[in-house]
Amino acid sequence: MINFQRRILFLVVFSLGALVLSSEEPFFKESFFEGEGATPERGFVPDEETAIKIAEAVWIPIYGKSIRKRKPFRAILVDDEIWIVKGTLKKGLLGGVPYIKIRKDDGTILKVTHTA
Repeated sequence: MINFQRRILFLVVFSLGALVLSSEEPFFKESFFEGEGATPERGFVPDEETAIKIAEAVWIPIYGKSIRKRKPFRAILVDDEIWIVKGTLKKGLLGGVPYIKIRKDDGTILKVTHTA
């Protein structure tokens, strides 16, 4: 019974795929990708919270989850253009902190490092 259901499911999925591929119009029209697209008025990184979330998303694959020991993370906006986010080194600890520069308008990562 289960093999029969799998065969039916396969035929349905295969038929739908063939239908999409055989249509004369492309699945995505070229014009879909043209133009500027939507841009938030305050930029893609509008606030400190967003900048910190992006920083963590970048740091964890590089430095590992242990980077969270450098919380709280602090973000400052320089000249209404660039977010600088860095960690905090607690008193008595040796080492450095993560550091990142993120462009406010489009979220471009400009620099990632870890201080010594």
